[in-house]
Amino acid sequence: MYNHILVAIDLSDESLVLLRKGADIAKACNAKLSIIHVDVNFSDLYTGLIDINMTSVQDNVAEETLQVLSEFSEKIDYPVTERLSGTGDFTQVLQDAIDEYKVDLLITGHHQDFWSKLVSSTRQAMNSISVDMLVVPLKDN
Repeated sequence: MYNHILVAIDLSDESLVLLRKGADIAKACNAKLSIIHVDVNFSDLYTGLIDINMTSVQDNVAEETLQVLSEFSEKIDYPVTERLSGTGDFTQVLQDAIDEYKVDLLITGHHQDFWSKLVSSTRQAMNSISVDMLVVPLKDN
């Protein structure tokens, strides 16, 4: 049914729930499985003058993120084809990855707390993403 599944994770422990679900579906479909983490664009957080090398900071964060993505991929019993890390608008980064890697199912999580009901990147993605989505409810502690 699906050929390439992309799992969007936030690098928390709950990400493993999403990744395992993605692996189960990928096994059933004999599909490729990839993971992605989208980080905020740090330079957007700073308004005004600040003496900091943002490129260096972003490079370090991207390197650390790819390391964590590799660690997550080792915790499941299914090969991960791509480990992707992006910065910027959550929905746009996901859509770009979907287009580039020919993804046909996106799996993402959704917290069911008060703030997530008001501001949810998953909800925004649901209005824009061009492929099937599986939104997994995540329990808050």
